[in-house]
Amino acid sequence: MMKRIPASASFALLALTAFHAGPGAGDAAAQTFPTDDPVIRLMWEEGMGDGSQAFDLSQALMDSIGPRLMGSPSFDAAGDWLLARYAEWGIEAEKQEYGTWIGWERGYSHIDLTAPRVRSLEGMMLAWSPGTDGPVEADVELLPQAGSREEFDAWLLSVSGKAVLISFPEPTCREDQSWEDHATPETVERMRAGRDEARGAWFSGMRNAGGDFAQRIADAGAVALLTGRWSQGWGVDKIFSSPTRTVPGLHLSCEDYGLLARLAERGQSPRVRIDARAEFLGDVPAFNVVGRIPGVELPDEYVLLSAHLDSWDGASGATDNGTGTIMMLEAMRLLKAAYPNPRRTILVGHWGGEEQGLIGSTAFAADNPEAVDGLQAAFNQDNGTWRIDYIRMQGFTGAGAHFGRWFSNIPVEITGHIELDIPGVPETGGSDHMSFICVPAPGFRLQSNYPDYRQYTWHTNRDTFDKVVFDDLRNNATLAAMLAYQASEDPERVPRDMRVLPAGPRGGPGQWPQCRPPRRSAGG
Repeated sequence: MMKRIPASASFALLALTAFHAGPGAGDAAAQTFPTDDPVIRLMWEEGMGDGSQAFDLSQALMDSIGPRLMGSPSFDAAGDWLLARYAEWGIEAEKQEYGTWIGWERGYSHIDLTAPRVRSLEGMMLAWSPGTDGPVEADVELLPQAGSREEFDAWLLSVSGKAVLISFPEPTCREDQSWEDHATPETVERMRAGRDEARGAWFSGMRNAGGDFAQRIADAGAVALLTGRWSQGWGVDKIFSSPTRTVPGLHLSCEDYGLLARLAERGQSPRVRIDARAEFLGDVPAFNVVGRIPGVELPDEYVLLSAHLDSWDGASGATDNGTGTIMMLEAMRLLKAAYPNPRRTILVGHWGGEEQGLIGSTAFAADNPEAVDGLQAAFNQDNGTWRIDYIRMQGFTGAGAHFGRWFSNIPVEITGHIELDIPGVPETGGSDHMSFICVPAPGFRLQSNYPDYRQYTWHTNRDTFDKVVFDDLRNNATLAAMLAYQASEDPERVPRDMRVLPAGPRGGPGQWPQCRPPRRSAGG
C-alpha cells in the first residue's frame, strides 16, 4: 500500500527543492561553449541540468548519515555509503586503511539550569567526551583569574563535585556588524575596549594557572567542564573536542554560557542538571575511501580529485566538508558518464582525519608512492558552499600555462567567476592539497568565498544541509569533472618546479609543519 505524504510536507519538500534548484537550473542550453568538445557538452548537460544528483546525494549524506567524526560509527557508515554509490555507477572504489583511531559514539545531551531559576540550556557534549552515566546535578563555578599557579592550586580545593566554566565569557553575543550598524561610534568603541580588557585579564589568569589547568580541574573532582566558543555570528558556536577524556566536557551557546558565568560571578548560586550519553568503542580502523577510473593510454599517470570525508560533529558537517565530498562524488559520476575511458587514471580520495592534521591524505601519499610520483594534478576542495572563485598555483611555476589551456575549453559561465593566482606561493597550512605539495607534487585548492564560512559554518553548530547553495554545488562539481578531464587529456605533464622562497618555515617542501610523516593512530 502506497503511503501518502501530507500535503503540507509535500509542499515543503517541493518548495525546498525548487529553491535550491534555482531558476533555469535545468536549462542546459544557457551556456557558452568555447569548443565543440562533446565531453564538455555532456558534462554540462548532466552536471548543470536536471540530471544532477547533487541535491539528493547531499540530503542523504548530511541529513541521514549526518556528522562524520573520525572514529565514529557515522564516519564508517559514510564510507560504506560512498562505496555503494560508486558501485552503482560502475566505478572501482575501496576503503584503504592506514591505522587506527579512537572509536566513540555520541548519545544525547541534556543540560538544564535548575537554580536560581529553571531553564533548558542550549548545549551539547564535546567530541570524545565521556558521558555522565546518568543525570548529575552540580553547582557551577567560574574559573578564577588567578595571579599565580599557587593561587590556582589553592582554588582547586573547592571544585570537587562542581561543574566548572573554563572558557572566556563573552560580554556580548551580538555580532560586531550589528553594533557597527546600529550603535553610535562611541558605544562601539566602549564595547570593544571593555571586551578587550576583560579578555586580556581572562587569558592572563589562564596562563598563570598553567597549560594543563583543565586536566587538573578534572583530577580535583569536578563533575563536568563547561566551555563556550563563540564564532562571532548570530547564534553560532565553534564546537571541537573535549578538554579531557576523564570527565564530561560540554559546550554551551554563547548566550547560555554567559548566563551561567554572570550568575556564578555574582554569587547567585547557579546549579545545573546534566544528562549526557556517550560510548567509547576502543581502537577502530582509520581509512580513506579511494575510487578510480583506470587510464587507457597512461594508466601510471594520475589525476586526483580530493576532499575530506570526516567532520566535526556539532552539526551535520555540511559545508565542512560535505559539499566538498559531494562535489567530488558527483564529479566522478559525471566523468564516468561522459569520459569512461580516460587517458590518464582518474582517482578520487575521500580522506579521513583531515580535522586531526591531514592524517588521511598524508597516509595516502606515503602508502601510494606510485600515484604521487605519477601525479599530473590534484584538485582539492574544502571550504564550504559558494562557487569556486580562486585557485592559487601554489608556487608551481609552470602550472599557470596548463590552467590557461584547461580553462580555454570550459564554459565561461564557470571560469568567469574564478581568479587564477599565477604562480602564487605555496600555502603553509590549509587542507589536504598540502599532503601533495609537500612532496612536491602539483596539488591545487579549489577555493570558495571564505568570510561567512569562517563565521557561520566552519566547525560550528549551524553547519547544516540548509546552508548549501545548490546552483553553486552543481557548478563546482561540473568544474571539477571538466578540470579532471582536461588534466587527463593534456599532452604534457604539469611540471614540479616551484618558486624558491626565503629560508625559514616557508622555505620549501619538507620544512613546513604540515610536511611530516603520516600519523597512524590517535597516540601519534
